[in-house]
Amino acid sequence: MRPQAEQLLIDGPVGKIDITVENPGAPRGIALIAHPHPLFGGGNTNKVVQTLARTFIHFDYVALRPNFRGIGLSEGKHDEGNGESQDLLAVLAEAKCRYGNLPVALAGFSFGAYVVTRVAEALLAASHPAQRLVLVGTAAGFVEGARTYHTKAVPRDTLVIHGSEDTTVPLVNVIAWAKPLDLPIIVVPGADHFFHRRLHLIREIVSHAWRH
Repeated sequence: MRPQAEQLLIDGPVGKIDITVENPGAPRGIALIAHPHPLFGGGNTNKVVQTLARTFIHFDYVALRPNFRGIGLSEGKHDEGNGESQDLLAVLAEAKCRYGNLPVALAGFSFGAYVVTRVAEALLAASHPAQRLVLVGTAAGFVEGARTYHTKAVPRDTLVIHGSEDTTVPLVNVIAWAKPLDLPIIVVPGADHFFHRRLHLIREIVSHAWRH
């Protein structure tokens, strides 16, 4: 049975951070999940983000879905991923205080995936690398109406999932980012940016990878 969602407000670098937490009880890991662009309707109730949370809960990870600055009860203003990265690090530090120094999984969708690559870099630099990374619809390269994303390098065991019909972040953008990293990409045929009618495939892909 899915655990009851709890709302938390913690202190972040520029004010309160609004987080939805789902704790399976006696968690064996911490999953931090980042939502899509806040200026384009993104929030922690996004269906891809919720699908990722459910997947991690199934593996007995406590799932944390923070709202970025200016969304929900989170304070502050959008900071192009810079302040958002610091906020996620603050959420992770609070999670370790609450649940213990457990293995960490980072997951993100779209702009959230871009931010997660920055968080992963910071954790690696601090000698506390994340156990796993899951990136869906990763914002990379030029995204029309938004900006050009200089997405950070990630380990080759990162799970990168992208839709073949993504018109928000074209697949070619992600290939251009992944190619010099020798980073495989799992392409879901027919999937658009938001994985309409294909959310179950995200869960299946992550679950299959987790068991190996």
